[in-house]
Amino acid sequence: MKIMVGCDHGGYELKEKLVVHLRQQGHQVEDIGAHSLDSVDYPEYAVKVGRAVAGGAVERGILVCGSGIGMCIAANRIPGVRAVQANEPYAAKMARRHNDSNVLCLGGRFLGPGLAAEVVDVWLAEAFEGGRHQKRVEMIDHCDGDAGVTGGSPFKG
Repeated sequence: MKIMVGCDHGGYELKEKLVVHLRQQGHQVEDIGAHSLDSVDYPEYAVKVGRAVAGGAVERGILVCGSGIGMCIAANRIPGVRAVQANEPYAAKMARRHNDSNVLCLGGRFLGPGLAAEVVDVWLAEAFEGGRHQKRVEMIDHCDGDAGVTGGSPFKG
């Protein structure tokens, strides 16, 4: 699978270990950085990975920051991205099965490398169930966040 991986300084050490793990599993990995512990702005990495996933340049994206939360918020601003922050395998599994998640966000200060690798492996292996979940994913993908403020439907079209 073709995967783009990005991180900030808080996720650098975990990202480095995950890149090695992913390549050992046979995945094609594009590591966009950060490439050191120097402070960087995580939204830049989240946007780059999110756009690559939404645009089809890669199949999935993995983002790592200190908590995974900031990356998740930023990535979800990109239309077509369904980012999830997961700290254990069951959340990763269900995010794929029910939400067709395409970006995984991890907390470098929350997860050790062994558990993080397990979360990643489950998330990559799990398939989207479709069925009743398909309509909901389509609703998410067509949601217009501003419409709810004006009283109209939050869904485009």
